[in-house]
Amino acid sequence: MIAAKSRVDTWLGRFTMYRLILWVLGVLAAYSMVLNILGWLTFGLPEMLVHLVLCLGATYASGRLLALLFGVKQHTESSLITGLLLYFLFWPAFGAKDMAGVALACVLASVSKYALAFRGRHIFNPAAAGAFITGLTGLNIATWWAATPAMLWLLVPGVVIVLYRTRKMLMGTVFLVAATSIITVELLSRDMTLGQALWQALAQRPLLFFVGFMLSEPLTLPPRRWQQLVLAAVVGVVFAVPYNFGFIANSPELALLLGNLIAFFLGQRGGVHLTFKGSRPLTPASTEFRFEPQRPVRFEPGQFMELNLPHSGSDGKGRRRVFSITSPPGAAEVTFGVGTAEPLSAAKKALLALRPGDSVSATAVGGDFVLPHDAGKPVLLIAAGIGITPFLSQLSADDAARDTVVVYLAKGREELACVEQLEASGAKVVARLADGSTPPEYMVDAGTSRIDAARLKELVPDIGDRDVFVSGSPASVESLRAAARGAGARRVHVDSFAGY
Repeated sequence: MIAAKSRVDTWLGRFTMYRLILWVLGVLAAYSMVLNILGWLTFGLPEMLVHLVLCLGATYASGRLLALLFGVKQHTESSLITGLLLYFLFWPAFGAKDMAGVALACVLASVSKYALAFRGRHIFNPAAAGAFITGLTGLNIATWWAATPAMLWLLVPGVVIVLYRTRKMLMGTVFLVAATSIITVELLSRDMTLGQALWQALAQRPLLFFVGFMLSEPLTLPPRRWQQLVLAAVVGVVFAVPYNFGFIANSPELALLLGNLIAFFLGQRGGVHLTFKGSRPLTPASTEFRFEPQRPVRFEPGQFMELNLPHSGSDGKGRRRVFSITSPPGAAEVTFGVGTAEPLSAAKKALLALRPGDSVSATAVGGDFVLPHDAGKPVLLIAAGIGITPFLSQLSADDAARDTVVVYLAKGREELACVEQLEASGAKVVARLADGSTPPEYMVDAGTSRIDAARLKELVPDIGDRDVFVSGSPASVESLRAAARGAGARRVHVDSFAGY
């Protein structure tokens, strides 16, 4: 199971979140047309084709025009995703008023990224904003027709893949439980059976599409998991409880917009603009990049930042990439440790091509890979290769009184990053070097044997009393998490790096 999970994680990690969602939505759009040909949908194939072209064309064209006006590079994947979402939100039809409403929703979705924004960060989900405002005009109204039983055959696996890849399975479950429970109780009061009520809630209302492709959008989520879970419950209630205040009634898009507004006040308010200052090698296969933020960046040690790295040569991995922050909060510069061994992705080539004074923007700051707030809680940090990067921020910022043990797995001595920083932290460092080389004197040499449960228990006898944090590639993380569990660890937190 561990090997299978790591293979799945590695394969999915080759797709950025944006590229994966774009592919899944594209497959669902093609599937909807197959269903129409088979007679399971009754829109008419010409209407669906024109509707798809209208949604994609209007969002792409308006997004490109706005990017030119604001002097930024268009994020094509984001525009296409928005177009596909609106394809599933509005009813395909040839009526002039209907088509005008769809076109308006597409343009408003693009505009919302700039007009409904604060310091360069858009506040609301663009598709939801476009659909909601269009509904107020009376030109058209979102029907969320993706909530069709025939769509479930591919919708369900698509939603599962997206939530799994974005690590939002628990958040999705909280939303579904909250919303489904309320809807089911309401339907039971109408003399439906429990089976009928559950079927209508999940198959004929847009809960699955909503949570899989819209609520899970990372740019409009708060940074911490507990905040996301609370938000999912709140949005689930607003989604499911019927209300009508005259010109505003309950709708999925309104529920999402309210959730977006709550998330905005919980996270980094405003975009993050960074000026490149320079870089230095950490190891032969990794590099540290230094940036000066335009304004202070709020983050906790161990969290990540998503950088927007425009580049001309696409390798299918997109231009938005997630990197661990290696500097402590409050530092004058924000630094990132990045694996730079060949083969390099196009985004990493763009990163390496930066010159001092160049500017980049960050689109998100978040993550839950943070140490306990109680500095008296002892911790064990297990890093495999580039997995040391989030620990560098934690060791720089953490209270020196904390009892910290670091187990560092690397190919050889030259692959140990920031050895002076690790020594200065005061943590006990245990090094396992695969080539048999000798680590620095202050490190405990763990030899070359595999770090399994027995060996880990031998190296850290009190592991059961420590919070354990494991970071590295998906395969390494799964193996080391299992080893930590087998050695008696009660709490194991993981952070894996794949496909970046």
